[in-house]
Amino acid sequence: MEALASIVVSLSYPPALSACVLAVAALLWWLRRRHVAVALAVAGIAWSMLWSIPSASNALRGVLEQRYAVRDASALPRADAIVVLGGGSNYAWLDHPDVDPDRLHSSRLAAGARAWHAGKASKIILSGGAVGGTTEARRMAAAIQRLGVPDEALVLEERSRDTRDNARYSMALTGAQGGRKVLLVTSALHMPRAALQFCRAGADVTAVPVPEGRPSTGLRAQYLPSRRALWRSGRAFKEFAALVAAWIGA
Repeated sequence: MEALASIVVSLSYPPALSACVLAVAALLWWLRRRHVAVALAVAGIAWSMLWSIPSASNALRGVLEQRYAVRDASALPRADAIVVLGGGSNYAWLDHPDVDPDRLHSSRLAAGARAWHAGKASKIILSGGAVGGTTEARRMAAAIQRLGVPDEALVLEERSRDTRDNARYSMALTGAQGGRKVLLVTSALHMPRAALQFCRAGADVTAVPVPEGRPSTGLRAQYLPSRRALWRSGRAFKEFAALVAAWIGA
């Protein structure tokens, strides 16, 4: 089952699926099924072209990203812990002399810091396993302290390799401190799958989704095909595939 799920996820990137369809079309052409081959080739190319259009990509992502509303930190309920999942490790804002979490709208760490500063929980669990000779949790810890969160407020979960591990190991730490209510911070795209895994691990979840950048405006930015839109579509399809796999327990 895991192998099948892995294949489905790998084919979720539109050019990968298009390449497979074109390979089948080439085989059919060789077998003299020319009309079917042409139809498949056109469909394969059209598939990637469609998801390279920003407006189509945004609509696709919106199915997942709009499942949970973005709320101000002051409107969040009290919880036993704030759990911030790794995955957004490009902390370009660390190079800025003055860092204000209120201005970092697309940062998971900033969202966690805002909830902590608002007094919604006394502890922040940073969840992320091994990466580049260290762990993502440690990299997150160094970064979030720039946002005014002290070291004593941080709990590091450094064993996880995927979202299921994030949930299992983070809830083990939360349970050890006497609570199951968590403010779960991750990207809006990832939130449906993350919330599912945390609920299965016994958490009482309040979602704190973080938008991934701001949508482009203007006709050119919305309808001119781009590699970035194709990449964003691929991420959405990967999340859909992984979410289905999580539902069936793969």
